[in-house]
Amino acid sequence: MTEERNPETVPSLIRLARESGETPIEEARPLDLGARVRDLRKERGWTLEQAATHAGLARSTLSKIENGQMSPTYEALKKLAVGLDISVPQLFTEPRKAQISGRMAVTKTGEGAAHPTATYEHEMLAGALTKKSMLPYRATIRARSFEEFDGWVRHDGEEFLYVLTGVIKLITEFYEPVEMRRGDSAYYDASMGHNVISVSPEDATILWVTSLT
Repeated sequence: MTEERNPETVPSLIRLARESGETPIEEARPLDLGARVRDLRKERGWTLEQAATHAGLARSTLSKIENGQMSPTYEALKKLAVGLDISVPQLFTEPRKAQISGRMAVTKTGEGAAHPTATYEHEMLAGALTKKSMLPYRATIRARSFEEFDGWVRHDGEEFLYVLTGVIKLITEFYEPVEMRRGDSAYYDASMGHNVISVSPEDATILWVTSLT
């Protein structure tokens, strides 16, 4: 069950999910150091005099830096960083914008997109959301032996597995096989070869969550 020979396997679904989340790389903009220093000062509620005192600089010097009328020396940058209680690199780093996206997706039982294979039947969850950091899916385990797979399943990222019904055996490349029942879970490096088989009379079902970043 390798990605190359079985295009409908989970690794392919993971690749598609990752591709749907790709965004163009923004062109880097030059940082306005003066504006950055002013913003940091105002975040602290300091006047020019107060900030200059904290940094050990003359008020006029700080004013010129903020207004882009002079380029500070490295010594002045160090004093500014110490006075503002940040590192020198942070003076040149745009702050991350606090942003709440409010995204949510609800998948009712049986409404997830089905992706059947010879060994698993996957029901994709939260399919309406793009640019996800995780790929959640419910899987029905049809396989009963390792030989039913075309080799190991392996892909980038980390993976979480939770048994919903039945009994499974988690077979991995570097560990002894582990029998798992309802309520048992496993978290593992997905680049390690791994396969899951059902060892109960009925097909077992599990919840899988795969990281996409």
